[in-house]
Amino acid sequence: MADLPDILPAMAGRQLARGVSRALRSYDFATLEEFVPAAGLRVDVMALGPKGEFWVIECKSSRADYQSDSKWHKYIDWCDRFFWAVPPDFPHKILPEGTGLILADAYGAEIVQMGPNTALPAARRRAQTLRFARTAALRDQAARDTGISAFLNQNLPPP
Repeated sequence: MADLPDILPAMAGRQLARGVSRALRSYDFATLEEFVPAAGLRVDVMALGPKGEFWVIECKSSRADYQSDSKWHKYIDWCDRFFWAVPPDFPHKILPEGTGLILADAYGAEIVQMGPNTALPAARRRAQTLRFARTAALRDQAARDTGISAFLNQNLPPP
């Protein structure tokens, strides 16, 4: 039980990711949680839109959770738009300017502020689209065939 306090923020972050994923589905986005766009990076939610656009959503359940994140600025190079997803009572004024804001809970979310649109270079978009598709397919295969899940690496190396 001593590890419980460390587990609770992760559970809260996963609940926010679920609510964000549900809401983005209504905008015709497909999402993957804990997606690895490049070695050493793992975003909470990567969303692929109907026109091939990529959004990164970082879920922060508390001020401490946000303040412990030192890699978020590296995610901007891997998306067209970057968002923070936080609970409604989060002190969102501490979030950096020039990023999007989503208020979320475990059941849904609302986009409050769009992040600026910074288009990915074509080569990176193509590579990331392939990585997204392969990751989704391998996760689907692992869900359907639990015997093979030990052989599948859900965090694929860069193409």
